[in-house]
Formats: sequence, structure tokens, C-alpha cells
Amino acid sequence: MPEPSGLTWAAVLLSIAVAVASAGHAIVYKRDPRSATIWVLLIGLLPLGGSLLYLLFGINRYQRRARRLYPGANHPPRATDLALGHDGLPAELAGLAHLVGRTTGQPLTGGNHIEPLVNGEQAYPAMLGAIESATHSIALASYIFEGRGIGEQFVDALHRAHARGVQVRVMIDDVSARWVRQSAYKRLKRAGVTVATFNPTLIPARLHAAHLRNHRKLLVVDGASGFTGGMNIFSPYWRPEAPEQACHDLHFLLRGAVVAHLMQCFTEDWCDTTGERLDENFWGRPSAPVEEHGISRARGIEAGPDEALDRMRWTFMGALSVARHSVRIWTPYFVPDQPIIAALSAAALRAVRIDVLTPANGDHPSVQWAARAHYWQVMEHGVRIFERPGPFDHTKLLLIDGQWCCLGSANWDARSLRLNFEFNVEVYDAALCKRLEALFDVARETSAAVLPEALRASPLAVRLRDGVARLFAPIL
Repeated sequence: MPEPSGLTWAAVLLSIAVAVASAGHAIVYKRDPRSATIWVLLIGLLPLGGSLLYLLFGINRYQRRARRLYPGANHPPRATDLALGHDGLPAELAGLAHLVGRTTGQPLTGGNHIEPLVNGEQAYPAMLGAIESATHSIALASYIFEGRGIGEQFVDALHRAHARGVQVRVMIDDVSARWVRQSAYKRLKRAGVTVATFNPTLIPARLHAAHLRNHRKLLVVDGASGFTGGMNIFSPYWRPEAPEQACHDLHFLLRGAVVAHLMQCFTEDWCDTTGERLDENFWGRPSAPVEEHGISRARGIEAGPDEALDRMRWTFMGALSVARHSVRIWTPYFVPDQPIIAALSAAALRAVRIDVLTPANGDHPSVQWAARAHYWQVMEHGVRIFERPGPFDHTKLLLIDGQWCCLGSANWDARSLRLNFEFNVEVYDAALCKRLEALFDVARETSAAVLPEALRASPLAVRLRDGVARLFAPIL
């Protein structure tokens, strides 16, 4: 047997050095110990391959182009400014408002009106109507923007707006634009609409961030009306010929000062994507103070794997910690990590009634398997879980004590809380919360409660399958 050459030994030593450096980085910098363990094991089994995968997908170091091109463009408000708008809130909610303000750097705005739009049946016509009435500007961001069905109507409406002189900017996440069948991207380009894809996956300089996706859903028209929530522009949510077969979701129309938070989020995402910074020439400078449209106090929460890391997690945990009577969680993916499990369990042990509503028929089987493997950890302390039958339910909502709610694009899983770019809105408005509680309760009444004894009676093969999926929860 020939002796290994010097080149072979050099390759072995290089492989070991790269593997040690990669594993060391994972041990020191990965915040989730389970995620760090998975990466170390992978690197140990496949030193070069595992190290390459870690370099591409394990180091979340998304750099904001907007902040490089326009340093200091968004000056964070002072601590005293963040406290404005807290007057009249109960002490525990004032504490939550302070937490979210410190976390986001955004002030709490007053005088907002927030209207729930249930399913595509209400949301899509309202959004299309706003686009048709636009006179100055339209900014639209969607994770999925399909070009057929209801998406074709959006493409046509945006084309008409562009043709009558409205400034239009559309941003679609690159994974959706590239891999979703019949994406609207090419149709918009052909129509002359200015459209861009967020974080292109095939650009070498961005390969390390290819798994960091923009999951936000934002529409701002004339700088005055905003839409956000969980709804993509996607045909499964629009079935006028068979509405009972349409998937469920919840979207919102916003008017008032909080719309500026949607505008700021879109401005930074658009600048990151294109290098163009949208200013008052695009949005339009208001000639008078923002009109008060309602009584809701609200604040946008921009979260993502950049400087905004963990904002949504802190918001959810802060809300759970102040709950005194009830918590309602409506989410398509319920895969909480250990800190969230601890917060849910602590609230339940304080005799807070916690109900979780999630679909019985998920769109990603592996995520649903991992979710069911987590159920027992919160149910043993009193959390109730209900699975809604029928078409997939994509609704995302958190309600606390009938006084506070958090709505938007974020899910209760690791991908949403750590890897995706998300946008939510916290709202202090008892009347709105009562309306949303009623929607939740109606959906819960038609859902099946998950029973601990049924989980224990599941076949061993099913429990093993779910348990294996749970091991990969940090990266699902």
C-alpha cells in the first residue's frame, strides 16, 4: 500500500482545521443549543461537506444594504419618545408597551383604525379596490405572488395603476418568484411594473443567506392605507365558485399613523433589494398632521435575522408574561422552542386559560409532525390545543385578556422567529380584541380538542416519526 503523499496529508490537515473552526463557531455563536449540536454532529461526520453547509446556511449574518447606503437615515427615537402613548394603559400593558418599544425602537401610535378582513373573500376585494383607487403610489410586498387566478387580477390592477401614472413598486421573495409555478414576477415585468425579488438565492455573494427569506405581507396605497397580516396572493385562498374549499387566513386594513411603520419596513426592504431609497417623492408628504381614524393604539414590529433578531420572540414572551386571564394563539405552525414552552407553561400554571388553534391538515407534513411531538410539553401544564378540520388555516393571531393583540406574518416556530423576515403589529384596543376573540371562538367550536390520552395511544411508529421531525425543529 503506497504511503500517503504530502498533498494528501495537507488536504487532511486542511479538512480538520476547517471542521474545527466551523464546529467552534457553531459552539460559540449558535444561540439554540440543539441547533449547535446538530451542526457539530454534521461537521464531525462530514468535515468538509458539513463545514461548507454551515458556511452557507448556518451563519445568519444578513447585512442591511439600506444601512450601508444611507447610514443614520432612520434615527431611533429616544426612550422618552417611546413612552409616549402609554397613558391610560393598565400597568401590565404599559409594561408590555415599554418592552415592545425598547425592543423595536418604534413609538406607540394612536388614532388608528384596524379592520379585520376574513379570508380571501374579504381581503382580496379590499386590496384590489385600494389599488384601483390609488392616485400617487403603491408599495406591495408578498412572500408568494402567484400570477394566475386571483393573482392575475392583482397583476392587471397594478398594470392599470402604472398606466395611469401611479408609482408602483412590487417586491416578491426570490424563492417564491423563482420556484413557485406561474409566479407573477415575469408577468409584472412584461406589464412594465417595477418589480424586484428579495435576496436572490443564486447570487454567490448571498449564498450564505439563501435560507433567510422575506415572509412579510405589506401593501401601502398613497401612503395612507395599509394592509398586512398572513395572506399571500395565492389561488388556494380564492375559490368564489366553491368558497367552502378555500383555505382560511386573516388580513387587516390599517389607517392612521401606524401605516408609517409599514412604509418604513418596505422602504428598507426595497433599498436592500434595489439600492433605491423611497422618500416623500414616492410616498407623498402629508400636508397636515396624520388624521385620527380610530381609537386603536398600534405599533409595527419589524423582525428578522439581522439587527431585528428576536424581536418577535421577546414580544410573544412579554405578552405571555403579562396575561392574567386568557391567551388565544391562532397559528398554522405551532412548533415552540424551549423558552416559549416555558413561558406558555408558566402562564398556564398561573391559571391563565391558554387555547391554541392550529390546522388539522397542514401544508408541510414534517412541520406538523414536529408540532405534534411538542404538544405534550405544554398540555401537561394545562394548555389546550385544538386542530381545525377542513381546508388549511393559515391565520396568525395572538390575543391577550381581551385587551391586546398581535397580528401579522409571524408563526410560532423557529424559522419564523429566527430565520424569516417578518412584520407584525401590536394593537391595544379592547373592542377590536373582542371581535377577534369572537372569530377565534367560532373557529375553535368547530375544531377537535387534542387529548393527551389520544397522543399516548398513537402507534409507536407515528410517535417515532414525530419525534425525529422534532429534532430538526430549529431548522424546519
